[in-house]
Amino acid sequence: MFSKLLALFIGVPLLEVLILIKLGEVMGFWNTILLVIGTGVVGAYLAKLHGLTIWYEIQRDLQMGQMPTNKLMDGLLVLVGGIVLLTPGLLTDILGLALLFPGTRYFFKQWLRERLSAMAQNQNTNFFINN
Repeated sequence: MFSKLLALFIGVPLLEVLILIKLGEVMGFWNTILLVIGTGVVGAYLAKLHGLTIWYEIQRDLQMGQMPTNKLMDGLLVLVGGIVLLTPGLLTDILGLALLFPGTRYFFKQWLRERLSAMAQNQNTNFFINN
């Protein structure tokens, strides 16, 4: 697990830097900077908009006495999408935007649901609470 995280934390930023350098050569330095800032601003706005919408839907479901498990998963993925959008880079921006839109978020939600279900069936999940 540690080696996967290490590869992720080293590989993704290196790949992002290489993409930004190549993009800067094609589009120009300032256009690349504006693109990165623009995707961050638009992403933050969309994350806030979708996050608030999901928050109100969760509150509505709870008031109606329903368990909002589907909406909670949507909220988690929108939160992760917003966080990923704050990191500069083209790949992370694409991933973040994909997590924000309901049509593409559906596939991530299905994958996450399958992973959680498999973990529950294998009893491979341990939670520790430290006092």
